[in-house]
Amino acid sequence: MASSNFIDYVKILCRSGAGGKGSIHFRREKHVPKGGPDGGDGGRGGHIILRGNTQLWTLLHLKYRKHVVAEAGSSGEGGRRTGAQGQDVILEVPIGTVARDAETNELLLEITEDGQESILLPGGRGGQGNDHYKTATNQAPRVSQPGEAGLEQWIILELKILADVGLVGFPNAGKSTLLSVVSAAKPEIADYPFTTLVPNLGVVAYRDHQSFVMADIPGIIEGAAEGKGLGTRFLRHIERNSVLLFMVAASSENIAKEYEILLNELQKYNPELLDKQRILAISKADLIPADEQKSLLKILPKEIPSILISSVTRHGILQLKDLIWQALHTDSLNSIATE
Repeated sequence: MASSNFIDYVKILCRSGAGGKGSIHFRREKHVPKGGPDGGDGGRGGHIILRGNTQLWTLLHLKYRKHVVAEAGSSGEGGRRTGAQGQDVILEVPIGTVARDAETNELLLEITEDGQESILLPGGRGGQGNDHYKTATNQAPRVSQPGEAGLEQWIILELKILADVGLVGFPNAGKSTLLSVVSAAKPEIADYPFTTLVPNLGVVAYRDHQSFVMADIPGIIEGAAEGKGLGTRFLRHIERNSVLLFMVAASSENIAKEYEILLNELQKYNPELLDKQRILAISKADLIPADEQKSLLKILPKEIPSILISSVTRHGILQLKDLIWQALHTDSLNSIATE
């Protein structure tokens, strides 16, 4: 997926259709010169609807569509005929799309399933015709109800990637390399910070023809929650991950400190992220001697399962998959022993 085509945030002005007005009409036939009221109701205005589509991976198709306007309902007619409903506008969006009020940031709805349809802005109700206003003392009412106005609102659509495992780490921690090794994904890989500028997804094959989805997001740096580096722009993509795989390079001066910095940034962004299953992978293990690897494991954080891996030599990759699979299918990793 080209980076220029990955759009995970759009702001659009939506306006649902107004309801049609009720009709003021009286029955008039050859032998019924003074029939009663028979004005029909106005039609409902068109809704603005979001529909989930698994074939979409980005909000690119909505990037240049700044105004979304639904059709108004038609007015009622004589003979108690209801006016036609305004045509709904259905916006196809990727699974994991969240809609928010642009002014209050209130969560309006989220799309989590293929084919799921949710009304973003309802159309206005049609007005009642004069047939509804007849009484014993007023048999010829010349009053009807106007249609309800449609709603107009600035809406923010955000895409939160749905994946089983989210990779969390500093730039150049080896996240993209790992994804390219365990899946068919081909993220850009280079020896400089912030090579990854957009999230990448990969399907990881596991034992017995099973699989899980892994997401690589751009690297986090200290102060990301305050907007440094790429800020929190892509942190939303790990909110839906079941397991967070923290990655720190074996060449780091202080692995435990880097892990704490990453954990702190996630806590500042959303404390609920710390409730997720966590695994710590020390990448680029091929850069340190074998005798140092054993001593390195002894100083790693004890509250989280840890493992040494190398995407170049494939050391520890299968064991890492085992850890991830167990994390995805158990409530706690406390009982899982790392190798």
